[in-house]
Amino acid sequence: MYNFILTVHLLAATIWVGGHLVLLFGFLPKAILNKDPSHVLNFEVVYEKLGIPALLLQVITGLWLGFQKIPNFLLWWDWSNYSSKLLSLKIIFLVATILLALHARLRLIPNLNSKNLRFLALHILGVTILSICFLLAGLSFRTGFF
Repeated sequence: MYNFILTVHLLAATIWVGGHLVLLFGFLPKAILNKDPSHVLNFEVVYEKLGIPALLLQVITGLWLGFQKIPNFLLWWDWSNYSSKLLSLKIIFLVATILLALHARLRLIPNLNSKNLRFLALHILGVTILSICFLLAGLSFRTGFF
C-alpha cells in the first residue's frame, strides 16, 4: 500500500510542479510580452481541471505518508527531528501556496488586465517556487537535500 500511495503522490506532484513550470516559462512570458492576460487565463481554465485534483491528491497522500512516518501530528513540529522538520516545512509550503492561490483566484484573476498582469506573474512565480520547495522537501526524505 505504501508504494502505491507514494506513486500517486509523486504523479500528482509531477502534474503540479510541471504545470506551474509550463505556465511560468511557456505561457506567462507571452502574456507579459503581448500585455494579454488571455494567455494565462486560457492555460488556467485547462490546467485547473488537472492541477487542483493533483494538489488535493498530494495533500491526501502526503498526510497519509506523513502519518506513516510520524504517527503523532504534534511531533511533526519538532524541528530537532529531521523528518519532522521536513513534514512541517511541507505544511508551511502548502499554507503559503493556498494563500497565494486564493488571493489570485478571488482578487487578481476576476479583475485581470494588462496593468495587473505583472502582479499575477509574481503569484505564479511564488507558487512555482513553492512547488519546487515541496518537491525538494519530499526528495529530502530519501536524499537529505534540505
